[in-house]
Amino acid sequence: MNKSRFSWADVFTLSASLIFGFVCYMGASFLNIGNEDVWSMNHTFGCILIAVVCSGILFVTALSAKLLKRTSRNFKTNYIYEVILLGLFVLFATFLTFKSSPFTHFFTVTAQKSEINSKLQLRINQAENMFIEYETYANNRENLYKHKLASVVSGKWVNSKQYNAYGFNGSNGVSDASQIATKMFTIHADLFPSNYSDTINHNGIKEIAMQWLRDAKSTTSSWKPISIVGVVDEIDNYSNEWLNGLVVHSQIRENGEIASDFSYPLTFDDVKTHFTLIDSPSGLALSLAVLSYILMLLSWFITKRDTRVRGANETMNYEVVL
Repeated sequence: MNKSRFSWADVFTLSASLIFGFVCYMGASFLNIGNEDVWSMNHTFGCILIAVVCSGILFVTALSAKLLKRTSRNFKTNYIYEVILLGLFVLFATFLTFKSSPFTHFFTVTAQKSEINSKLQLRINQAENMFIEYETYANNRENLYKHKLASVVSGKWVNSKQYNAYGFNGSNGVSDASQIATKMFTIHADLFPSNYSDTINHNGIKEIAMQWLRDAKSTTSSWKPISIVGVVDEIDNYSNEWLNGLVVHSQIRENGEIASDFSYPLTFDDVKTHFTLIDSPSGLALSLAVLSYILMLLSWFITKRDTRVRGANETMNYEVVL
């Protein structure tokens, strides 16, 4: 049975590569926020592929250099390949410390999280207040309509034409009070349709929107990098979609009613620029990048160079036999 060699330093190499790749994924997500076509692919899959390429090249070159370092066959040839791989590692690592690197870009955006959080909270509050404003608007319309109906009924003998224009019928045996109640039921149903609010099942438009906004507020206040991209990407579309739905409800008019459509100003600062603007990497980003590179090369650093005297299958004292 063949023995496989496994060094604990390889664990650091693999772990550092995975963490580096995750940060690259987040940085790529930030950099491509709002872009649904990354490398002609789905946004998430494209960012994952970018992260795999960035961390994968570093991992493969570092691990391959380590394997070549300990070989005892074709020593000169393998040594040349080892130096080439190390050169490629250093070259690619240097490239990934530039300000356009997804790794360093993650920290560039994270440094602005207070300002981003502040702007997003304002957006969320605006969206929440939109429903409050609509309900105030709808209630005012109902009150005005009720007073107008009462006025029309009281003057029906003076202005029968207006009485008929509001849909009243004085010859059907139904009292004016009952007809007013029916009309008030109708306007309320038009302004607050059955899918607007469902406090029992919580699947009305209002409840779904409020739940999403609460989750978005929690995501931004606690700075959850994976989820915050979705919040920034979707809050504008959702807010406008909810507003358009409320405006459609408000466009219905009852018999004789004169009213204005619901309007609500959605004034949003552009938060996406904080995610896409490239800036010079911070000292923290550079330090963590260098630390990641050292950990990836740790296995190569501690591997002793084999000679023809030392067998290729001899296990070192720092290795574990699996």
